[in-house]
Order: sequence, then C-alpha cells, then structure tokens
Amino acid sequence: MKAVIYCRVSTEKETQESSLTRQQEELLEFAQTKGYEVSEVFTDQHSGYDIERDGLLDLLTYVKEFDIKAIFVQDETRIGRGNGRMAVLHLLQKTNTSVFTLQDKGILNLNEMDSMLLEILALVEEYQRKLHNAKIKRGMKRAVSQGFRPEKNLKSKGNPEGRERIDAPVEEIVRLRKAGLTYDEIASTLKGLGFEISKATIHRRYIEFVESQEV
Repeated sequence: MKAVIYCRVSTEKETQESSLTRQQEELLEFAQTKGYEVSEVFTDQHSGYDIERDGLLDLLTYVKEFDIKAIFVQDETRIGRGNGRMAVLHLLQKTNTSVFTLQDKGILNLNEMDSMLLEILALVEEYQRKLHNAKIKRGMKRAVSQGFRPEKNLKSKGNPEGRERIDAPVEEIVRLRKAGLTYDEIASTLKGLGFEISKATIHRRYIEFVESQEV
C-alpha cells in the first residue's frame, strides 16, 4: 500500500531543520509498522496558518494524481492550524485519504466538533453541486424555448471525442444573449454542452462581437 509523509516546522531557522529530519525518520518507521510503503515525502518550513505552502500544495496534487490513500504526519497541527487545517482535511476526505498521526498512534482521532464540521462541509458541497446542475438544466430549458437547438447549432464544433473544447461558439453566445439569457446562464448552458467557458470570457466575446458590428 502506497502512502506519503508530510513534515512541517513553523520557521526557516536552521535549528528547525533537525526537527524536519527527525519527523521524517519517525514517520518512515511508523508507516512501515502500519504496512505502508512511502512513495514520497513532502516538507514545509512555514506557519500552519498559511495554506499557501509549496510542500502542502504538491502533496495535495500528488495524492489526487496517484490515488494515495494514506498520509502520515506527526500530529494534526502539522497539516495546519485554524480554518486551514479543516480545509485540508476536507480535501483529503474527498479523495478518501486517511490521515495517520504519531500522536494518535493510528488514524487521526477527530473531536466531535471537527467531525460535525466535515460532515457539514460535505453536505454543503453536495447541495452546491445539485444547485449547479439545476442551474444548467434551467438554462438549457430556457435556451431551447427560445429556439436553441444544440444538435444543429453546435454541430461539428469542438472536439467530437468529448475532450475539453477551447473555442467559444460566438454565434450561440450572441443568439442566447439576444434571447434574454444572462452571461451566467449562458455559461451554465454551454458548460452543460461540454464547453468550459467562464462568464467573463462569454462577456468578453459578446462585447467583441458588438464592437465588431459597430465598425
């Protein structure tokens, strides 16, 4: 079983480097006793209140990319402090990654309040997803009621294999805008069709079109 190690000290003082080395040695041994093979070690010399840590960001990317299911730390404060700690734990929860700590001699033992907060975060995120999908559905219905036919209007545009489409369908942006849809609704509608286009990009393309007609 693959795992990663994360070590952190709060400052860049030379005296802290020995602490990083000690953490790494202890966690390597700890991971082995739990039957894990450590594939990568990430370190930071940064405050736990700061989430913009290179080691932490690299770890989160690595965990997701290589489907890592266990991370070993000295204690939960190494992950972070305050709201930042809960944000990291939430991200690890989404990838089903267990956190093992030397302090707990096993999987991180969350208190009742932290466990409740993580459940709330997961619930809120689920409802955000449902609202986003409902928004796309509403935008599609409104567009179709205004004569929008994606099977005709977007034919042979974008990548037929379903990969991300870069080009914005300007004609359809203009058509939907004239039909009364907001930029946000147009973005949601096109996203439902596979076009990853931001509201800002749609606004910019529409303004460019309007200005081109005025020349």
